Amino acid sequence: MKLKFIALTGALLLTVASAQDTQTFDLRILETTDLHTSALGYDYYQDKPTGEFGLEYTATLINQARAEKRNTLLFDNGDLIQGNPLGDYVARVNPLKAGQQHPMHAAMKVLGYNAATLGNHEFNYGLPYLDQVLKQAPMPVVTANVYRDNGKGEPGENAYTPYTIQRHTIYDTSGRPAIINVGVIGFTPPQIVNWDKAWLQGKIVTGDAVQAAQKFVPEMKAKGADIIVALAHGGINAEYTPGMENFAAALTTVPGIDVILSGHSHLEFPGSTYKSIPGANLEKGTINGKPLMMAGFWGNNLGVTDLKLSFNRQAQRWTITDAHSTLRPIWDKTNKKSLVSPDPRIAEAVKAAHEGTLAYVRAKVADLSTPINSYWALVQDDPSVQLVSAAQTAYVKKALADTKYKDLPVLSAAAPFKAGGRSGASYYTDIPAGTLAIKNVADLYVYPNTVQAVLVKGSDIKEWLERSAGQFKQIDPSSKTPQALVDDSFPTYNFDVIDGVTYEIDVTQPSKYDSKGQVANAGASRIKNLMYQGKPIDPNQEFVVATNNYRASGGGSFPGLTGQNIILQAPDETRQALISYFQEQKTVNPSADNNWKLTPIPGATLLVVSSPNAQKYLPTGVTFMKTRDDGFAEYELKW
Repeated sequence: MKLKFIALTGALLLTVASAQDTQTFDLRILETTDLHTSALGYDYYQDKPTGEFGLEYTATLINQARAEKRNTLLFDNGDLIQGNPLGDYVARVNPLKAGQQHPMHAAMKVLGYNAATLGNHEFNYGLPYLDQVLKQAPMPVVTANVYRDNGKGEPGENAYTPYTIQRHTIYDTSGRPAIINVGVIGFTPPQIVNWDKAWLQGKIVTGDAVQAAQKFVPEMKAKGADIIVALAHGGINAEYTPGMENFAAALTTVPGIDVILSGHSHLEFPGSTYKSIPGANLEKGTINGKPLMMAGFWGNNLGVTDLKLSFNRQAQRWTITDAHSTLRPIWDKTNKKSLVSPDPRIAEAVKAAHEGTLAYVRAKVADLSTPINSYWALVQDDPSVQLVSAAQTAYVKKALADTKYKDLPVLSAAAPFKAGGRSGASYYTDIPAGTLAIKNVADLYVYPNTVQAVLVKGSDIKEWLERSAGQFKQIDPSSKTPQALVDDSFPTYNFDVIDGVTYEIDVTQPSKYDSKGQVANAGASRIKNLMYQGKPIDPNQEFVVATNNYRASGGGSFPGLTGQNIILQAPDETRQALISYFQEQKTVNPSADNNWKLTPIPGATLLVVSSPNAQKYLPTGVTFMKTRDDGFAEYELKW
């Protein structure tokens, strides 16, 4: 009995010792993504405040989330320094001085970010500007799949710090401290070398995000990273393909990565958009068992991942025992009101840049005879798109006047950038008659693209438009049930309208190209009656098409546009071309020439979504039906 008692006592002591060797921790990870210089809830295009977006509102959620959990880390997932006139102001109008901190970084310094990564739009203003901005960043900025060009168009050394390992003291559920090494690695879409080719060619090359992770994650673990957070500026696609743009879900398969912060797509995870993604658990906010979050855009949501950690002191080993990801919105879409008040420290941090931006965007360019809006740009030819095309055409004709291309016909391709969609019911152009100011030009053309021109044939024009026509769903002409017209997954900035030709789009036919720009239905043809100067277009006739650097270099995966047929790479931004065009006109008279239309489908009823404000400009055959809880309005189109 005595020996047995001693044995039991020893076992009990071992159990107690084992319990003391294990600690339990709560660790909260917060994400902002795709802020696009939205430090404030201010719509510079409409020149008025709003509570629907802005880091000043997200900051309050950050403060609240930190108050709830003692152990909290904060990261940004990229697309930070470009996106609205404030970004343009400090990059182009009143450029940052040497040693001056970017206003977004000034705001982030207030909030104490732990690390960030680069999004694709960080490269829009060129590498010298980006390098200048990064020198004053208040936190480490990591990106693992961007490399210096070795002189042969091949990857050399990493262009940016690929990862960091940060040592943090965190406290367990009993208040006892421990040290944890958090590895942070970042990735950006490899396609930046195409999208910003004019800035990047010969300077940097990119690689696959998953392959970069497979290289660096074991290195991070070997250097002592206890957990690894991936800042993945890419969206969520179901299947992995090397070099893919939307690689966040694929990173969940890389051993050693514990948490993925996603972005780029301006969507939300967890959210119903991704309910069919293999391995997705929307209740837990995980994919393949790993926590993943995508916190919308412009600060409209804060991403929150809560980890339960177990630390074995004897083995010095950390284990994630549970994880849960959620999103916290700043705006009540149903009741159309802010859910939080702004943090005044953010407005103070960006005050000078904000005031300078206001003065800039309010400057007059010309007079505007009638209003301009983009509410129906996906249904009919639209003046907001036609004005861009007219300015591009004028610019390119002048630029090519003394070249061998001077006698070729010049067409122009432009898309409706602000047409609702994933950016919400307020994301439309709506410019009243009167003074046309810089803010209105930026409203018409929201990106800092430059003017370019490509040399194509008539057959290329046809395929260009077929790819563009993927904007629409296929309609069954025999159905009596209302059918949705627009494919919301197709970005409106890829719905190119080509001016200088006339054509119809027959949406009863399937789309020839899939979402990736690959031929899906080889025999399909949505583009009907394609004419140039009143005659069927000659497939072999040469045309110059005015466009932008994004499209000319392959952005959007349009057939025949790979950067090989560019004949003009202008130094001027498209917005400057617009400003010059408007200034020459003095009074702008916007109107559409109706060079394209949807082929009528007698007896069919099509459902179209737009802003409730679109009721002021109803096209023929369109009837307002209702306003939805998400702020959009539904309309019916009949012939």
